[in-house]
Amino acid sequence: MKLRLPEMPPSTLLTALGSYNLLPAIVFLPTRRRCDEAASEAALSRRGSADNRREARRDFMRSFVEQNPEIRNHRHWDTIIRGGIASHHAGHMPAWKLVIEKMMSAGLLDAIFATATVAAGVDFPARSVVITAADRRGNRGWESLTASELQQMTGRAGRRGKDKVGFVIAAPSPHQNPQRIAELLSAPPNDLESQFRATYTSLLNLLDAFGNFAQVRNIAQRSFAYRKLLPQIHQLEKQIEENRNRIHAALAQSSINLPIETVLALERLAAARSRLLEGTPQTRSELRRRWLNKVVQPGRVVAIGRSGRRLALVIARTQDGVTALREDGRFASFPLERIGRVFAPTFSTRPEKAEEAFDEIHDRGDQLALPEPKLRDAKTGEDESIRVINDAIDALVPRELSEVEREAMVRMLWSLQVEATAIEKGQQEIESLRREIWEPFERCARVLDHFGYLDFGNEKVTERGQWLADLRVDRPLLIGEALQRNLFASLDATRAAALVAALAADEDRDYGELELDDAIVSLLVQFEEISFEVSNEEWKQGIEAAPEINFSAAAAAAHWASGIDWKDLVHETRAEEGDLVRLLSRTGEALLQIAGLRQTHKQSAELAAKTAEILLREPIR
Repeated sequence: MKLRLPEMPPSTLLTALGSYNLLPAIVFLPTRRRCDEAASEAALSRRGSADNRREARRDFMRSFVEQNPEIRNHRHWDTIIRGGIASHHAGHMPAWKLVIEKMMSAGLLDAIFATATVAAGVDFPARSVVITAADRRGNRGWESLTASELQQMTGRAGRRGKDKVGFVIAAPSPHQNPQRIAELLSAPPNDLESQFRATYTSLLNLLDAFGNFAQVRNIAQRSFAYRKLLPQIHQLEKQIEENRNRIHAALAQSSINLPIETVLALERLAAARSRLLEGTPQTRSELRRRWLNKVVQPGRVVAIGRSGRRLALVIARTQDGVTALREDGRFASFPLERIGRVFAPTFSTRPEKAEEAFDEIHDRGDQLALPEPKLRDAKTGEDESIRVINDAIDALVPRELSEVEREAMVRMLWSLQVEATAIEKGQQEIESLRREIWEPFERCARVLDHFGYLDFGNEKVTERGQWLADLRVDRPLLIGEALQRNLFASLDATRAAALVAALAADEDRDYGELELDDAIVSLLVQFEEISFEVSNEEWKQGIEAAPEINFSAAAAAAHWASGIDWKDLVHETRAEEGDLVRLLSRTGEALLQIAGLRQTHKQSAELAAKTAEILLREPIR
C-alpha cells in the first residue's frame, strides 16, 4: 500500500546520501517540473559549501558552449556550476541534456534529478539510484511503473570500474509504494512488444518490392509479432491432427467407405445453415436496427423521429447511438431507434458546414433518402439459401446405395460432427491468428486504393503511390492528399511551416496561444476538409483515424519561420525548450522529405526545402 508520506526535501536527501558515501546519485521524480524544482532547491542549499570541482565545471561548460552556443544563458547554468546538481528530462534542449550527461560521466556532478524517460535513453551510471514513486506521469495521466521500466532505472546503479556494487534507495514521497517497488524488482521483465506496424508507406514499399499481396503477407508472417503467435498456432495444429486421427480411426473400424472430406463438408454445410437461421431477422424492428447500424455514419444527415421534420448531422457514432448537430446549432446524443430516415450523401462534420448539408436535404430529401429493407424480402432470400444447403447435405450420401446403407452412412456422418467441428474451429482460429498480422495491411490497401495510390484488384502500386512511398513522415496520406490537391502550391514559407507543424506535433501537446493570421487559419480549415475525407474512409475500413491537427503547434512554427528570436518564442509560447526543439526538428525533417519530391512536385518541393532551411537554424538541428 502507498504510505502517503511527505517528500523528503532534496537537500536533506542528498545530505543523507553523502553521509553514507552514496553519491553521485540519480534521483527519479515523476514530473519534469518537480525535477527542475528539486535541482534548484538542492543547489541553493549547497552554494556556500566547499567544492573543488566548481572551476572544473565552469571550464567544462565554457568549452562546451563554444560548439553549442544555444545553452550559453540557460536558466539552470548556475545550478550546475555552483551546486553540482542538474535536472534531466525531455523538456530540456538536446544540447543541454548532452552536457549534463557528459559532466555526470566525467564525475563533475553529485546528483541528477530525472524523469523515468532518462533510464532507457542514456548511459551515465551513478553510484546510487533513488526511486521516489511507484508511479510516473505519462500522456494518459498517472501510470504505474512496469517491471522493465523500474529495472531500467535501477540498472543505472553502480559505475563500471569504480563501484563493486550499486545501491537502490526507495525514498519517501506521496506516491511511494515500497511493496509495489519490491514486487517489480523481483518480477520478470515485461514481454517484448513487436514494433512491426502496418503503415501506408510500409505497404507501398513492400508491394512495390515483392509484387503481390501474397508475398507481402509472407513477409509480415516473418515478423516478431507473428512469431509470438506461433505457440498458439502449433497447439491448434496438434489438436486438429488429433481430431483427424479420431475420425480416421472411427471410419476404419466401420465397414462404411466414407472419406474424411465428406465428414468435414457436412460440418461446413450444417454450420452455414445454422448461421443463416440465427442471422435471419425475425421481426421488422430487428431488421431495421441492423440496417440503421450499417447506414448511420458520421457525415450523414438523419431525421429524428418518424415525422422526418427535425434533421441532425451525425458527428460521431457509438455502439448503440449517435452524437449529432441539430439545425438549431445544438449538439444532441440519442439512440439509433429514434432515427427516422437516413440520407445518402456524406457531408463535412465541421459545424460551420452543417447549414449547407441541411439545405441540400431540405431541397432534395425525398430523392436522397435511403430505402429501408422489407422483412419479407429478407426472409425470402434466406429461405431459398437454406433450401439449397439442405439439398447439398442430402447429396453427400450417394443415391445408388440401399436404404439401409444410406441410413448407416448418415448416422456415421453425424456421429463424427463433434470432431469435425473441432477441426473446422481450429482451422478458423489459425486463420484468424494469421490474419491478425495481415488484416491491418489489407485495410491500409483499401484506403490507398480509394485515393488512387494503389490498385487493389491488380495488386499494383500506382504512379501516385510511387512517390508517396518515399515520404517518411508521420501522416503520409494526409501530406500526399495535400500535395495532390495543390494545397502547397500557393503557400509561402510561413504558411508551409504552420501546415506541416500542425501535422508533425503531438495532438495533446500545448504550445501556447500565439495568434494565427487569417490566411493560416483558412489554410488549416482547408486541410481539415482533407483530413475529414481521409478519416471517413479510414473509419469505413476499420482504421483508427489520425489525431486532430494541432493549431498551437502551427502558430509556434509560423512565428519561428517568420524570424522570431528563440528566447522570445520560448517566452511567448511558455513551452518547454525541449518540446519546441522536437516540434521544429520534426517539422523541418518532414519538410525535407517533401523537398525530395522534385521530380513529381517541383514547386512544392522547392518551397519545402526553403522552409526547412529557415526552420532548421540554431538552436534547431
